[in-house]
Amino acid sequence: MTYKYKKSIFAMSFIALLSFPFLAIAVALPGKPAPDFTETDASGMQHSLSDYQDQWLVIEWFNKDCPYVRKHYGSGNMQALQKKYTENEVKWLTVISSVEGKQGYFEPNEALIEAKAHNLNASSPFLLDIDGSMGKAYGAKTTPHMFIINPQGQVVYAGAIDDNDSANPAVIESSMNYVSAALDEAMAGKEVTVASSRAYGCSVKY
Repeated sequence: MTYKYKKSIFAMSFIALLSFPFLAIAVALPGKPAPDFTETDASGMQHSLSDYQDQWLVIEWFNKDCPYVRKHYGSGNMQALQKKYTENEVKWLTVISSVEGKQGYFEPNEALIEAKAHNLNASSPFLLDIDGSMGKAYGAKTTPHMFIINPQGQVVYAGAIDDNDSANPAVIESSMNYVSAALDEAMAGKEVTVASSRAYGCSVKY
């Protein structure tokens, strides 16, 4: 194989890695303890992992300008998921790790307006991860990127919301929802069939 040919293959591989949607494997791995965090939400309330001891917790990464986030929020799919499980005593945190000056960044008052627009104030507070420390600890690479933590503080699921990486909301109905399936199985004391998947969406804007 010639040097020129090798160089061409490397260039094509690099471009493929940057292709949209961005795909990644989570750092917070199923079966391992969830990374600790302490972050402040848009209303000024502080949240730490220890606050959710003995409770089920879903953590979701969010960017309002990402078409994959709009897929699930514009269709009402994410809100329906949040409502179903928060009504069953599952806690839910929505994290914004976009840094100032980049897509998806919010000042606290802007985040409150966005949360109100999505009716998330009570069920899914926006955590403002302004330095990206929480996102990097979890290995959050995309929006959305989903993590489920059990009452013992272990990650039981990490990855995509479902199995269809199209940005078209029309595919939601026929998609396999990994988050819902993992919660139903884990909360019933069963082994999670799909405990990890490749997250799809827009890259988190660290």
